[in-house]
Amino acid sequence: MWAAPVSLCSGYTEWRDMVGQPDTATVIAARAGDPVAVDRLVAGYLPLVYTIVGRALEGHADVDDVVQEVMLRVLRNLGELRDPSAFRSWLVAITVRQVRERFRARPPADPLDPDLRDPGADFTDLAITRLELSGQRRETAEATRWLDDDNRELLSLWWLEASGELTRDEIVDASGLGRQHAAVRIQRMKAQLETARAVVRALRGPHCAELTGVLTGWDGHPGPLWRKRIARHTRDCRLCSPAWQNLVEAERLLAGMALIPLPPGLAIFKINALGGTATGAVSSAASTAAPASIVAKTGGIVAQKVLAGLLATGVVAGGGAAVWSYRSPAEPITTAAAVASPQAPPPSAAAPSPTPSVTGPSPSPSRRSPSAPAAPPVANASAKKGAAVWKFAGSKGALKDVGASWYYSWSANDNEVPGPAGVEFVPMVWGAADVTDARLKEVEAEGDVLLGFNEPDLAEQSNMTVEAALAAWPKLEATGMKLVSPAVAFGGDTAGGWLDRFMTGAKSRGLRVDAIALHWYGSDFSSASVDQFLGYVDAVYRRYRKPIWITEFGLINFGGSPKYAGDAQKVAFIKGATTGLEKRSYVERYAYFGLPAVGDSVDFGLYLDGDSPTAAGRAYRAAG
Repeated sequence: MWAAPVSLCSGYTEWRDMVGQPDTATVIAARAGDPVAVDRLVAGYLPLVYTIVGRALEGHADVDDVVQEVMLRVLRNLGELRDPSAFRSWLVAITVRQVRERFRARPPADPLDPDLRDPGADFTDLAITRLELSGQRRETAEATRWLDDDNRELLSLWWLEASGELTRDEIVDASGLGRQHAAVRIQRMKAQLETARAVVRALRGPHCAELTGVLTGWDGHPGPLWRKRIARHTRDCRLCSPAWQNLVEAERLLAGMALIPLPPGLAIFKINALGGTATGAVSSAASTAAPASIVAKTGGIVAQKVLAGLLATGVVAGGGAAVWSYRSPAEPITTAAAVASPQAPPPSAAAPSPTPSVTGPSPSPSRRSPSAPAAPPVANASAKKGAAVWKFAGSKGALKDVGASWYYSWSANDNEVPGPAGVEFVPMVWGAADVTDARLKEVEAEGDVLLGFNEPDLAEQSNMTVEAALAAWPKLEATGMKLVSPAVAFGGDTAGGWLDRFMTGAKSRGLRVDAIALHWYGSDFSSASVDQFLGYVDAVYRRYRKPIWITEFGLINFGGSPKYAGDAQKVAFIKGATTGLEKRSYVERYAYFGLPAVGDSVDFGLYLDGDSPTAAGRAYRAAG
C-alpha cells in the first residue's frame, strides 16, 4: 500500500489509507455486477483518473467532462475486460485516449485558451494547496503550466510513475509508444520541465532591467514562445542565471506527491436509470422513459451505494442505459451522452526537404550485401542516440527500427524526410544562403533546437569564414531556440582553429552558443579507433566546457585505401564508441553517419530499407 509522506496533509493521508485502489477480486466482482464492488472501483480509481486528466489539461474547464467520459466508458465496457488484473492499465489507457479526444475535438486554430480555464479547477493551485507544497516542489508544480500540451499529457503519467502510482509498462501501454520511444519522450519532457522550473524561478525573483524589457508585451499566460525567450535570457544573464542552479532532480521531489484529492463538493453524481439498451442515444432513451434521478453528494470521497447499485444493474450488467454525470456544485447537473467517439488516427507526418551534401568525396559505387538476422533484437532506447539521414525508401521505418530518439537531414524542415511519431526532427541552417527570414521561420516551427552551419571550414561544404558566421549568428539567436555551434569537419580541439576562433569571437561579441557540434571520421580501422574518437570528443569538451553533439561520425578513409572498414570493424567501433558516448554526461546527442545503406552509402550506412539493417545497423540498433 502506498503511504503518503509526512509533508502531506493528514486528511489526505487518512483518505488514501481508507480508500486505496481496489484489488483484482474487486474488479472481478464489479464485472459480475456486484454494486458494492462497483462502488469501490469508482471510489478507488476516480482520484487517479482526475489526477491524470487534471495534469494533462492543466485545470481547463473541460477536466470535469473528460473525467466523466472516462468513467462512463470504463463502466459501460467493464463486462468486456478479459483480464481483471490489467484493469488499471486499461483504465489509464482509456483516460489518455479521452484526453487526446478532447484535444482532437477542437479545430486546429482553436487552442485551449487560458482565459477559459476554470478558476475553481486550476489544477496546479489545487495541488499546491491540497498537498501543502513549498520550495522546489511548489516550483515544479508551477512549472507544469509552461509545458507543451503533448508534454503535459506525458507528464501526467510520468509524475505518477515517479511517485510510485504507475509503472513504466502502464505508461507504455497508455501512451501507445514503444518502450524506447516512451523513454526518449519522457527524457525530452523532463528537459522541458527543467527549463520551465528555471523560468518560474526567474519570474519570481527580482528582475534585472533586461528581463523586464524581455517581458514587455507578455500577457501573463505561460506559453512556449515566452518560455523560450525567458529561458534564453536567464541562461546568459549574470544576474538571472542562478535560476538554473541547485535544481533538485524532479524524481526526488515527486516521491509521494501522487494523487490529488478531489476538491470538496466536486463529486456530485446523478444517475438516470433509462430504458433501452446501453448503446442507445441518451436523448432518444430519455424521450421514451421517465428517468429516476438520484443525486448523491459524496464529499469527494466515496460514492453512495445507490449509485453503485444503479451502475451495476444499468451499466455493468446491461439492464438499461444508465447515465452518470458529475459537476462542480455551481453548475447545473445535466445528462451526458455515453456514446464513445472513435479514436482518430495520429496526424500524418509532415511531408519532406533538400538532399544533403555529404562530407568528403563521394564513396565508391562498390557493393557489399550484408546478411540480415532471422530475429533482430529490439532496439535499445537512448535519449542521446540519433541518425544523420537523407531521403531513401524506408527512412521512416528505419528511424523507428533503429531506436533513434532524434534525427536531422541537413535541412530546415522535415518535408523531404519525415520521421515517425515520437522521433524528434532537429532542423539545421546549412549555410549563409539559408540565413533568411523565411528559412528561419521554418526552423522555428520545427522545435526548440537549431543546428548551426555544416562544415564551414570546407570549401565543398558551407564554406564560410569565421567572420561571416559570427555576423549571421545573431539572426539564429533571434529564433529563441537552443543553438548548437557550426559543425567543423576537423580541428575542433585546435587552438586557433576555425571553431576556436568562432567561439572566441562569439564570447567577445556576447553571442550565445549553447552546445558544440562535432564531426569525426577515422581512417584507422583497428581497435584503436574507439579511443581516438573518444579522445577527440574529450579534448573538445575540455576546451569549451559546453555540451557536445556529435552530428556525424564513422570509419571512412577519404584519402587512402581501403576506403571503408569491414563489417566486424564497424561493429566493434560502433559498440565501443556508443558505450563511451553514453557514459559521458556532457555528450547530449550523437548521430551516426548515416542511416541509409543504399547507392553510394552501401559500404558504410546502417539500413538497406525500413527494416533491413546491415551488420553496422544491428550494432547501432543495440546501442544505448
